[in-house]
Amino acid sequence: MAYSDSRRSLLRAIGWALGGVAAGPVAIPGWAAVPAAKAGAASKVAQAAAACSPRWPRWEQFKQRFVSADGRVIDVGSADERTVSEGQAYGLFFALVANDRASFDTILRWTENNLAAGDLTSHLPAWLWGRAQDGSWRVLDENAASDADLWIAYALLQAGRLWRERSYTARGAVLARHILEQETATLPGLGLTLLPGPQGFHPSPDEWRVNPSYAPLQVLRGMAEQLPDDARWTRLAASSATLLRDTAPHGFAPDWARYRAGQGFAPDGDTQGKGSYDAIRVYLWAGMLDQTGAGARGLVAHLKPFADYIAQHGAPYESIDATSGEAKQTGNAGFSAAAVPFLTALGQPALADAQAARAESLEAQDAPGYYTSVLTLFGFGWREGLFRFKANGVLEVRWRAACPSGSQ
Repeated sequence: MAYSDSRRSLLRAIGWALGGVAAGPVAIPGWAAVPAAKAGAASKVAQAAAACSPRWPRWEQFKQRFVSADGRVIDVGSADERTVSEGQAYGLFFALVANDRASFDTILRWTENNLAAGDLTSHLPAWLWGRAQDGSWRVLDENAASDADLWIAYALLQAGRLWRERSYTARGAVLARHILEQETATLPGLGLTLLPGPQGFHPSPDEWRVNPSYAPLQVLRGMAEQLPDDARWTRLAASSATLLRDTAPHGFAPDWARYRAGQGFAPDGDTQGKGSYDAIRVYLWAGMLDQTGAGARGLVAHLKPFADYIAQHGAPYESIDATSGEAKQTGNAGFSAAAVPFLTALGQPALADAQAARAESLEAQDAPGYYTSVLTLFGFGWREGLFRFKANGVLEVRWRAACPSGSQ
């Protein structure tokens, strides 16, 4: 049988990820037709999967509103009807939490074919795809975004474990290696650090630009757990824990920050220390940490001024000057939903419940957009117990209790 370069690359990757153990042909979802003899068995497997899938209406609504039939997560209402790699990454994660393998494969296939030149084992996915000024639909910016790449690799590795599918594991492992090789740098005094992308974040020899929300500790720790032979993931998790604290000296996370050799972190010159639509995820990720894990309680306590603001004003801010604490406007439903795990982690269940009620009330008044819906899926999915992150970053999903074999 003749293989294309991309197939051959993936098969080599599978051997690498499995330690060189050959175990016969490996099925690559969406890359080959299913033999007719297996169709009946596949149907029975699909029926069994449906029986143990959790009911998650929000995910079904998200798919109806924002996910095309061919697997593109669309920022509906944006001028260029854009798709960002972050959206594809979150779609993969939510599909895994929902035990929705059909959607997972469809989203993965679109991501690989349209953002990664057909091969995630050879290309980091471009971060932006949409309608160009000439009316064509294509990649609009080929630079990658490390937060999306992390979530994609993490989702693939966890899917490989939960669904026992080696092709996911292989692609996740190779993508993880590309992240380490292309989206990190060794910063003096900090160590190996995640950069926001391969290009554009090292403006001078002694200066780097970082985004705290791009480094969820549970994802980095999960990568280290799944890929124990590469100590760089443990180093990245350690530097990210420092980054999260030191970029928020007053307890308010900024969207962006600068790191200068010999000086440490400072407000970002472009965004002037603003914390808003990116930074809200810092509190979300911190709240979803297993609070028995290393540094989790300390990080949540350090970021407590965010909760204090909510307690005083009844809602999160939309934007804040992280250096002065001067806030502007009130955050939308997604901001309140994102605050729920954080407030829960702080031991403030009544305040968490009030923010959940606020988010639901705002949703009833006005249908949420793409990003608000993402924040709500994370916050409410966690609140409802559909998923948890263990202290080592490994994903736990509720459907696994009904499907202990993890078979699909």
